[in-house]
Amino acid sequence: MDPIYKIVDQREWQQALAAGVYAGAEIDRADGFIHFSTAAQVEETAAKHFAGAGDLVLVAVDAGALGASLKFEPSRGGALFPHLYAPLPLSAVLWQKPLPLKDDGFHDFAGLL
Repeated sequence: MDPIYKIVDQREWQQALAAGVYAGAEIDRADGFIHFSTAAQVEETAAKHFAGAGDLVLVAVDAGALGASLKFEPSRGGALFPHLYAPLPLSAVLWQKPLPLKDDGFHDFAGLL
């Protein structure tokens, strides 16, 4: 299974690393699941929800390690997005890298996906 991606505020991610688990951002907790994107979706997610935001981390996750708690459900435009109905165990994280912001306010995914 291909990796899935989460865009996370750097400070929030550091708290997750210290806690040993990621419970999601405020919107995730309100919705009852952690929002993820596929490689084909993550740039649009960044543009729509994080435009102009700095100090972000792109987290790649082994979707296969999440088991039945991961569901692909219709969302933006009817596309199937990965939603995790459990906290993210850090053991499923493949890597984490800074998500740089370009001068135009969009994020630079070059070399990340």
